[in-house]
Amino acid sequence: QLWQGRSDPVLHIELRRWADLLLLAPLDANTLAKLANGICDNLLTCVIRAWDLSKPLLFCPAMNTAMWEHPITAQQVEQLKAFGYTEIPCVVKKLVCGDEGQ
Repeated sequence: QLWQGRSDPVLHIELRRWADLLLLAPLDANTLAKLANGICDNLLTCVIRAWDLSKPLLFCPAMNTAMWEHPITAQQVEQLKAFGYTEIPCVVKKLVCGDEGQ
């Protein structure tokens, strides 16, 4: 109902224009996979897909160590870096599940 015709504001484009920086913190495994594969099925992923690559995009992966250590995760992180995004690395700590790890 908000969109009536050409030149009406489109939310994910307006957000892209408004922001000077995009910080994805925490970036879970599901959203990481979506971004690495170009899936845009919600507002966040649409904003990222439309992101102005001359502006910084920082991402902070956050997931269970078992998920972090899966080989696909490293590939997906590298794909985001190839897009020009900057990783803020995860740290070793006690996780919600009680494990300790990245």
